[in-house]
Amino acid sequence: MDLGLEGRVVLVVGGTGLIGRAVVERLRQEGAIPVIASRHTPEGLTLDARDQESVDAGIGALLREHGRLDGLVVTAAPSARTLDASRNADPEQVIDAIEAKAMSFLRLANAALPIMTGTGYGRIVGVSGQNAFLTGNVTGSVRNAALIIAAKNLADAAAGSGVTVNTVSPGTVSPTPAAQVQPGRPGESSPDQIADLIVFLMSPRAAAISGESIAVGHRVQGVTSM
Repeated sequence: MDLGLEGRVVLVVGGTGLIGRAVVERLRQEGAIPVIASRHTPEGLTLDARDQESVDAGIGALLREHGRLDGLVVTAAPSARTLDASRNADPEQVIDAIEAKAMSFLRLANAALPIMTGTGYGRIVGVSGQNAFLTGNVTGSVRNAALIIAAKNLADAAAGSGVTVNTVSPGTVSPTPAAQVQPGRPGESSPDQIADLIVFLMSPRAAAISGESIAVGHRVQGVTSM
């Protein structure tokens, strides 16, 4: 299937990370032009999504070089493994985690949306996580749920403009995902599997999908979602 991504410019923030690298490679396979951005990168853009000036400068540099912005993928966020489990309900850790994940996504999306609505085409995808659907870890739940809610609001505001906004929520990410799914747990998925979904959502073929939160890996077993 031709995804229609030939020549499309897609900014991948967090493009040096595990999922980001897979997205970049898959975009290249489809003929798109991925622009890698992270706080520390030897290639692409140096961009700190927690800093509005850095976001604006990075988007500006991209437009000067490529003249267009067709897609935005935000995978950048501190790994859940870096969070202090003993402080899962600590307000300071929760606020910092929301800032690093949900607010970073919001800054980037807000910067990209006027460009995309101006041309009548755009695709925005944020990577959340299935912790959003679970209790037991306030930090993990709230930072992911906040990203999903922010994205849905942006999608609704952009409805009818040719721009879509969606989120993708992996469970455990593993190069060799297990087929089994345990009760009360999400299924596993690989970076390549996650990238396949994200890159499809970047495509003109995904025009009818917006405002969605899509689980990757079996959605938590025993949990329903309407």
